[in-house]
Amino acid sequence: MPCTVGSLTEFGDLLGQVRLPTGGLVVCGCVAIRGGDDSSDWLDFYVPVGALERAGLAHWDGRPFFRSDVMDEWLAAIGAEVFRSASFGLGVIGFEVSGCTDASALAGKLPQTRDIGYLLPRGDVLRYGAANT
Repeated sequence: MPCTVGSLTEFGDLLGQVRLPTGGLVVCGCVAIRGGDDSSDWLDFYVPVGALERAGLAHWDGRPFFRSDVMDEWLAAIGAEVFRSASFGLGVIGFEVSGCTDASALAGKLPQTRDIGYLLPRGDVLRYGAANT
């Protein structure tokens, strides 16, 4: 089944496979989380850590959570592609980041110190601030 707004609306959580930038094929999922009257909607795309480990993706460098510059850059590229078709106010990249902040809290500015990646638009231009801690 294709990952579309219609299929997300009908089924909620979609499971599938994706080819990593390293070439490995792994399981993945996508879920739309609808906010209430005044909160944001979130689109979560995820790859389980166990699937990344089985694919041989190195990720442990002493930091407390999963971190991979290869994955972060790949996910940022996916976010940029999505932004070309459907603009959004904020994208976040990292380990379990859904709902961790919102665009209004950032007030259009990337944090200087980042433990997650940010995709933050300024007009029609999407800026990527990679995690740097």
